[in-house]
This record gives sequence, structure tokens and C-alpha cells, in this order.
Amino acid sequence: MAKRFLLLLSPFLTIFLLAVTVTESEAYATTTPYQGYKPEKFTHLHFYFHDVISGDKPTAIRVAEAPGTNSSAIKFGVIMIADDPLTEGPDPSSKEVGRAQGMYASTALKDLIFTMVFNLAFTEGQFNGSTLAMYGRNAIMTKLREMPIIGGTGAFRFARGYAQAQTYKLVDQDAVVEYNVFIWH
Repeated sequence: MAKRFLLLLSPFLTIFLLAVTVTESEAYATTTPYQGYKPEKFTHLHFYFHDVISGDKPTAIRVAEAPGTNSSAIKFGVIMIADDPLTEGPDPSSKEVGRAQGMYASTALKDLIFTMVFNLAFTEGQFNGSTLAMYGRNAIMTKLREMPIIGGTGAFRFARGYAQAQTYKLVDQDAVVEYNVFIWH
């Protein structure tokens, strides 16, 4: 009887063992050396950011605002979308080296502070086609501001670092801002 029971049970045990073997999942994550990895470099970039809100050809436009934005002296709640030129010098006619494409929003109730979300897309020189991702707090009335660089593409893949911004010129709401960007990539 026990022999007959084992004969009946044998196919079920075989199927069970096969099922356990076949359904074994792969690991959640694996770590392997990045094949395209090169030794890290440190790069300093210097350029001027031109944010033009006025005139016939603005480079930044208001796309949203809170109900009380217009009554707020600091425009709390306004959201701007920008495609601002980046140039070698402070003059708008200086050689363009890229574009700052993204958005900024007035995010403080009592101070003029923007949260900046930008891709710095380079169109000239050795970094042509590469981008840097900048995301951070910009207290624009402070002389020297610092925002993190949180990534990049192309030559700046795996970038990390920071950008220092300093207002060079402000006319009405149009601004020229000097940037020094320090990155490891």
C-alpha cells in the first residue's frame, strides 16, 4: 500500500519540484560596472542667462497663477515657462552657447523666491548636444544664489554639482543673470 501511494505521489512531486525550479525569479537588481565609464572630470562653465518677459519676443511667459497672484507684491503662485538664451557675454547679441529651457515658479509667501526647474541645453563648442539638469531654490534678491545640478546627458551624463547665479542687470522684469556652474561628470 505504501509502495502504491509513493507511485501515485511520485508524478506530483516531480511536477512540484519542476514548478519550483522554473518559477525561481531573478534578483530585484544587479550591479555591474558601467561599460562606458570614464574617469571623472571637473568642469567650470561661465555664461549669461537672458530672461526676457517684456516686448514682442519674450523668452519667458506666464502660464499659470493663483487667484491672489496679481494682488501679491511678490507674485506668489505665478508659474513661468522659459526658453532663455545662454550667451558668452552679458550683451544679448553675444554668441549664444545654449538655451535654458524649463520653468520657474514663485513659491514663497513673504519673499521673492523661485523654484527653478531647467535643462541647460548647450548648442556650441565641446558640449554641443549635452544638457545639465538644474533644480533648486533661487532667492533672486540675494546677491549670490546657489542651485544644485542634479544630472545631465551627453558629455554630462552622471553630472552632479552646483550653479551660482548673480544678477548682472535687471530692467523692469527682464534680467541678465551671470552663471558659474561647477560640475563633476
